[in-house]
Amino acid sequence: MSSPSKLRVIQWATGGVGKAAIECVLNHPGLELAGCWVHSADKDGVDVGQILGTAPLGVTASTNAADVLALDADCVVYSPLVPNDEEVVRILRSGKNVVTPVGWVYPDLNVPRHKAISDAALEAGVTLHGSGIHPGGITERFPLMVSSLSAAVTHVRAEEFSDIRTYNAPDVVRHIMGFGGTPEEAMQGPMASLLESGFKMSVRMIAEHMGFRIDPNIRTIQEIAVATADIDYGPFMITPGAVAARRFRWQALVDGEPVITAAVNWLMGEEDLDPGWNFGERGERFEVEITGDPTVSLTFKGLQPPTIAEGLQRNPGVVATANHCVNAIPDVCAADPGIKTYLDLPLFAGRPAPKLAAGSA
Repeated sequence: MSSPSKLRVIQWATGGVGKAAIECVLNHPGLELAGCWVHSADKDGVDVGQILGTAPLGVTASTNAADVLALDADCVVYSPLVPNDEEVVRILRSGKNVVTPVGWVYPDLNVPRHKAISDAALEAGVTLHGSGIHPGGITERFPLMVSSLSAAVTHVRAEEFSDIRTYNAPDVVRHIMGFGGTPEEAMQGPMASLLESGFKMSVRMIAEHMGFRIDPNIRTIQEIAVATADIDYGPFMITPGAVAARRFRWQALVDGEPVITAAVNWLMGEEDLDPGWNFGERGERFEVEITGDPTVSLTFKGLQPPTIAEGLQRNPGVVATANHCVNAIPDVCAADPGIKTYLDLPLFAGRPAPKLAAGSA
């Protein structure tokens, strides 16, 4: 039986982020799982606990979007691999709030597709919030917080350094990220455009909120390293000459000089690469650096798994992405209708383990 004090949540898609989001909902004292939409037919009609590999939860997954949206629920955690604007509009028009790690971190309402999402939320009286970690937190929320310790800021940087061998989605790694293919295929592939929208939103949020007078166009830089010997990714082999590392930079410029940089470094390990890229002495990490008076830096450890094997089982960066979405749900549901960013919401937080929570036995 549902609790009247709990917000009811639907999970939309059950990839790595979706599964982690369900776990966070189950551990959150103010939330309960109300339903689950799945893409694949083999999950249709299956108890969500079976999808998680746990005991039954009494919630059945369904491929029928209409049936899922007919459920009584307050919020949808929308986490497909690729967002679909029409799908999001349909969810909003069903009267449900949305939190998502796949877009709308800082949308420009002058862009017609962004305005259509905002209009749908406003007309339905609900709220949409884009979240995650990179973009979605480390790229804008935390740099803004850290920048308050500095003055006369000249550069803001948020950067990821990750071993992509720990990412347990081989089809995505090969066909979307472009690893294992030719450099030409990777440069012409979909990865840059998929990343670009989110990271450019992050850069613009920082620029506008801090007051940088940036040039109109945000610069995108792509770089590739190839394998010099066979690299065993696991699901497939990276052969010599194939793409084995990728770097992306999105930079806001003032008079042609970068003042804000969001960056990604994805490597298939640190050996047998040309150029010979590596993670440096601090290893895999996320970094935030504010260059100013004083210069302040913050390093996030623990969001990358300690070993490849552990990453293939449960990647903490994926879990953190889901948690950042789920922990926002109470504030998103309480917010005024429309698209709400980190700048619009109060400072939300995680919750203690159930046995440590106030009121527990």
